[in-house]
Amino acid sequence: MLATAVDTNKPVFKINPDLSEIDWVYVCELFDKVNWRTRLPEEIEKAFKSSTWTLFVFKDDQLIAFGRTIDDGRYYAMLGDIVVDPDFQGKGLGKKIVSALNTQLENYHFVTLTAAPGKENFYKSMGWKKQSTAFIWPQGPKQLRQHTEPEPEKL
Repeated sequence: MLATAVDTNKPVFKINPDLSEIDWVYVCELFDKVNWRTRLPEEIEKAFKSSTWTLFVFKDDQLIAFGRTIDDGRYYAMLGDIVVDPDFQGKGLGKKIVSALNTQLENYHFVTLTAAPGKENFYKSMGWKKQSTAFIWPQGPKQLRQHTEPEPEKL
C-alpha cells in the first residue's frame, strides 16, 4: 500500500522517509494553503523528527500531502498535521493517510486526533467517534472559538 507507485499518474506514499530530503519551507506553504496557523520550517522539521510515524505523499516530485503521529510508544497516540493540498483534495488521499497512520497504532489503548474546523464529517465517515471526555487548554481566542463548545449563558 505504501510502496512506490508504478503508474506515474498515481501519488507515491512514503512512510518514514529520510526527513533530510523534505522541503520544510514548502511544508509550511502547504500549512498556509489550508489556512492553518503559521509554522516555521525549523520548528515543523523538529516536530516531524520527534514523531514516531511520518507519511509524505508526492505526485511526480511535488509534495501534495502529509501526516504524522505523536505518541508514547504504547498507550497514547494522536494523529497530527494531516494536510492535503487543496488542489488534490477529494481524491481519497486524506483517507489513505489517516488509515495508513492509524494502522501503525493498532495496539495502542487510545488513538485520538483533533479535526480541523469543518472536517468533522470526514473523520466520522471513516468511523472515528467524537470523544465525550476530551478537553483542550486553548492557546488563544482562535482555538477557543474553533475547538471548544460555547459556554452557557449566565443568568
